[in-house]
Amino acid sequence: MDEDCVHITITGRVQGVWFRGWTAQQAHAIGIRGWVRNRGDGSVEAVFAGSHNNVNEMIKRCRKGPPLARVDSIDVSKIDHQDFNGFEKRPTI
Repeated sequence: MDEDCVHITITGRVQGVWFRGWTAQQAHAIGIRGWVRNRGDGSVEAVFAGSHNNVNEMIKRCRKGPPLARVDSIDVSKIDHQDFNGFEKRPTI
């Protein structure tokens, strides 16, 4: 099966608004594997792996985010396939 793997960085009001928890919830709902974490600069960073359609859907959902978030920009980069067993919230770096 052909899969996509992307690294994304989301900026805006994305910390303190349940973005990590919401992202994990959305990822589980549509079958995305990978991780999400807050960064010290106020952004949120994530890696999404899954089918092309599911990865695109996850990026689309992140462009809006949870109700209290304000997404200013999303930087998306394709990366080499990584093997994940599920989706996890990682600690802030």
